[in-house]
Amino acid sequence: MGRRSDHSRTELRELIIAEGHRQMAEHGFAHFSARHVAREIGYSVGTIYNLFPSVDHLLLAINTRTFSQWTEFVGRRVDRAGNDRIAALVQAYFDFAREHTNLWMAIYDHRLPAGMMLPPEDDEIRRELTMIVIRELSTVLPKRSESEAERLARSLIATVHGHCTYALNGSFDLMGETDPVGLALDRVRESIAANPD
Repeated sequence: MGRRSDHSRTELRELIIAEGHRQMAEHGFAHFSARHVAREIGYSVGTIYNLFPSVDHLLLAINTRTFSQWTEFVGRRVDRAGNDRIAALVQAYFDFAREHTNLWMAIYDHRLPAGMMLPPEDDEIRRELTMIVIRELSTVLPKRSESEAERLARSLIATVHGHCTYALNGSFDLMGETDPVGLALDRVRESIAANPD
């Protein structure tokens, strides 16, 4: 692995995020360690803290990378969906979480410390996922204003997220629910029907 003289700050930052993302996918949030990231890339942990002021900043960057991948995943699914794009959205949400469970859960397991704000560039990347939902809602509810579509989108994302979380943590299994995706889609369709143009 390269040493300090082999990488610019930009290259080193990317190397750290990529390795951190790989380790998060493999080990999950509870077992994540900046020290392990440093060891795998052949640098000291101090090098990481020269580029990221704290482990929270590193985790934020890793989770933003996951959001970017998630958005691409959902976007591809919706683009290939045919007529039922709402069903494709719900299915893609579940599929990404199932295929990348550790990464997906790390987004919600990490809490920013009090006073630490999400940088605007990270917020913009993360917002793209919501924008896909807003665009699709605007297609099925064309007379809704953008702010109304956004408000409904946030509610529907929370609904699907709750169902997805129960599916992944085994809660639905304990309840005897065998089709959490279908259940979530039913709730989404009911919400859309209850908000006609």
